[in-house]
Amino acid sequence: MTEATQLVSDLQLDCEGVEGAERLQSLSAVVEDYLLVWVLLSVGLGLTVTDIAAITDFSTGILAVMIGSISLTLSTRQFRQIDGRSVGLVLLGHATMPVLAFGIARRLGLSPELVVGFVVLGAVTPELVTPVMTELAGGDTALSTTALVVVGVGSLGFVPAVVTVLAGGVTVPTRPIVEQLVVAMVVPMLLAVGLRARWPERVGAYDAHYPAVSATMVVLIIGGVTAANAAAIRSNIGLLPGVVAGVVALNGLGYGTGYLVSYRAERATRIASVLSVGMRDFAVAAALVIAAGLPTIASLPAVVFGVVEMTTSAGLAKWFDRAG
Repeated sequence: MTEATQLVSDLQLDCEGVEGAERLQSLSAVVEDYLLVWVLLSVGLGLTVTDIAAITDFSTGILAVMIGSISLTLSTRQFRQIDGRSVGLVLLGHATMPVLAFGIARRLGLSPELVVGFVVLGAVTPELVTPVMTELAGGDTALSTTALVVVGVGSLGFVPAVVTVLAGGVTVPTRPIVEQLVVAMVVPMLLAVGLRARWPERVGAYDAHYPAVSATMVVLIIGGVTAANAAAIRSNIGLLPGVVAGVVALNGLGYGTGYLVSYRAERATRIASVLSVGMRDFAVAAALVIAAGLPTIASLPAVVFGVVEMTTSAGLAKWFDRAG
């Protein structure tokens, strides 16, 4: 009787475990499959409920969780298999972005302050959520992560040099780049990859859910950033048409450039290249502009770009995933 009771108890626990796993899988699917919807809702909420700007007080932690979660899907073997030529192609595409940004802003006849804002936006690192979008799109996440780190390190010299040449010698501090890169990117990534190397089976058992965790962090951060900049958007309504046009053009040309430099590569590499070049770290761009002592209006391109790129990248990730 005791053995029978124990058997029944074990069967119940197994059933509960299966049901729990199925519920978790369903929840992950809702987050990933409808990411574009969640992003749009988050942007709308940020524009209307500005109190959620308080989320930005925890932005570093949110970004660390986001990068750490997606990095748990990566192994040291994947990094060793990265083709150096692929990284070089992404870097080539990245180097064209500030030039494109400068040309677009000048073509639209924007003010000198906005031109500087566009140049800084084009020169900064790819958006920190790029590896997350790459994973959701079925691309080479290890490549996008590596490119992000390499570009981040190179930005310490690249950003000031490009801004000096294209934007009239404006001094841009590099400390915000270093802080965000190290704290929110490098440390979580190394920790996550180390954990997977130490306990591959235990960590790998939840591979299906890590992208959903990272995607949730994306939704949180875009809502907070939108709310924090809602006042700047509303107070410059008259400038928005030109800025929006420039931002959409830069984002689209960035995706196109990322595709062109890698069109002969494998599909996963192309996806990583498209997203790594087309997405820009708008939060760092806005911080650099303010830290450089420029008028607040110069951060408007970065603010608008954040809304646009999060929407387009979520849509692209969904399209790539379905097309694959």
